[in-house]
Amino acid sequence: MKYINIANTDLHVSNIVMGNMRLTQLTVLEAEKLIRTAMDEGINFFDHADIYCKGQCEEIFSEAIQMNPSIREKMILQSKCGIISPEGYFDFSKEHIIESVDGILKRLRTEYLDILLLHRPDPLMEPAEVAKAFEELHQSGKVKYFGVSNHNPAQIELLQKYIPYKLVVNQLQLSIAHTPMIDSGITLNMKVDQAINRDSSILEYCRLQDITIQAWSPFQHGFFSGTFLGDLERFPDLNKVIDRLAEKYEVTNAAIAVAWITRHPANIQVILGTTNPQRMKDACKGSEIPLTRQEWYEIYKAAGNMVP
Repeated sequence: MKYINIANTDLHVSNIVMGNMRLTQLTVLEAEKLIRTAMDEGINFFDHADIYCKGQCEEIFSEAIQMNPSIREKMILQSKCGIISPEGYFDFSKEHIIESVDGILKRLRTEYLDILLLHRPDPLMEPAEVAKAFEELHQSGKVKYFGVSNHNPAQIELLQKYIPYKLVVNQLQLSIAHTPMIDSGITLNMKVDQAINRDSSILEYCRLQDITIQAWSPFQHGFFSGTFLGDLERFPDLNKVIDRLAEKYEVTNAAIAVAWITRHPANIQVILGTTNPQRMKDACKGSEIPLTRQEWYEIYKAAGNMVP
């Protein structure tokens, strides 16, 4: 397992993250096996959100691992807040942020979060109010560091103008079959759809600002449109290349999909949402696979992208 340092923090983290959005699909014993498998593979970073099954995933996690101080010190815990579901709106008010964190801490049976993320942008955000919430949470010891999810550069800059703490993480969708943050930079100034800048150059911005990117849905294409792995009808060329490289490196196709992301020099963390312990093991092998430049580009092109 490869480990990286999140800039502007004291956190030394695995570049593979266990995502906990689907824990309610498991029994407590099955959840324990999955979490311990992740830890045995070297994962020390665990991602949550208060909307994941309305907090039930956080409850199952803490119950499954029998959360206690000795276990807690081995983990880096991150959670997110700001989405009101199923109503379908966002709330970055001070009251909601603080109330959300108190609920998260209670469900995870811990006194603090290592990182709190704002879960998608809130167009009605009052950045000064967010700053007050963050200050209160930090000064009380409830949250050590802060970040965002699915925010563009201008949204981050607006927040950062008011917040006295450096935003250290941005969680973004990225997979071999979902690469808008890479596409437009490669085809800059070309009159093709791939050249459309859909995210305000967020990849380069995060690198310039020392913000760690966390890639969610590393096996999905589109917005939860299904996995590209093994989909020979829609992604025949991509799977052919991935399968050949999987054979070369003696790993599964999931490991190659992970390796394509971890190969990027931005030191991106990959969030695994699997509930299958063996798939967890298989994907973790992609943490350090040394894909060559040629292999990385071959995979990118096989996904249907242009390299001029």
